[in-house]
Amino acid sequence: MTPARAIALFLDMMAAERGAAANTLDAYRRDLNDVSARLSVTGADLMTAQTGDLEAVLAGMRRDGLSPATSARRLSAARRFYRFLLSEGLRGDDPAAPLKGPARGRPLPKIMSEDDVDALFRAAEGLDGPAGVRTRALLEILYAGGLRVSELVGLPLNAFSRAEACIHVTGKGGRERLVPLTDSALEAVAAYREVRDAHLPKPGPKRARAERFLFPSATAAAGHLTREQFARILAALAGAAGLDASKISPHVLRHAFATHLLANGADLRAVQLLLGHADVSTTQIYTHVLEERLRSLVESAHPLARR
Repeated sequence: MTPARAIALFLDMMAAERGAAANTLDAYRRDLNDVSARLSVTGADLMTAQTGDLEAVLAGMRRDGLSPATSARRLSAARRFYRFLLSEGLRGDDPAAPLKGPARGRPLPKIMSEDDVDALFRAAEGLDGPAGVRTRALLEILYAGGLRVSELVGLPLNAFSRAEACIHVTGKGGRERLVPLTDSALEAVAAYREVRDAHLPKPGPKRARAERFLFPSATAAAGHLTREQFARILAALAGAAGLDASKISPHVLRHAFATHLLANGADLRAVQLLLGHADVSTTQIYTHVLEERLRSLVESAHPLARR
């Protein structure tokens, strides 16, 4: 069996049995194709590679300057792949099992201050026309709900619950959650609905596909606004707000949502549910905010600190 065929079978399994999303499958495909290409350079093959061959690949990644996070992700993909081959009887061993991943610290999330978020919203208020109304709705939902960008742009038109105060979001692994929105977000969406038709394609097959989405696109093949299109919208908005566009992204706004909630007293478990994290340990990366708030509290309120 060729490496390409084995990778395709592995991705089929991840989609069917694990419910992996399209973006996750694309990431696995890229990582495994990269490992396969690196093995080919050394004269090895993805299907028959031994532990030593994979160690050489990891060493090559270090020489090429790949970050520890990228190398660790590719090793993780290889481990899953070889466990799949073993379980399917396509190999009798797991060459990736003895490997140790690169040491890496868990970086703190990049966030924005509340003042910077306010600056974004002020810039959005100055935009005109249907595009400006859409930008305000996108920004309001993203910051009010802490959505992933793929969740945001792919929202179906029927994502809103009957009460219209929450949106129904399908996240990673097909996990579903209800996300409450602020009054200002609901008002922004209501205003956007009035001009939504301006973003639909002309009548035809494309329009029928696009009409299913809250944020349709007249040009995107998927029928809805793409992540790349929204990233460009956000970058332009950051520039208009006088912010460094290179430091602003949809995911940074998601981090800001979680961080600002915790800084203002939200419970970690509640933030976990709102973000759609399967495990609270993923959400705990934001606890540095709680630590700073508690330290400030002790320094200002403890009797010994006042001496």
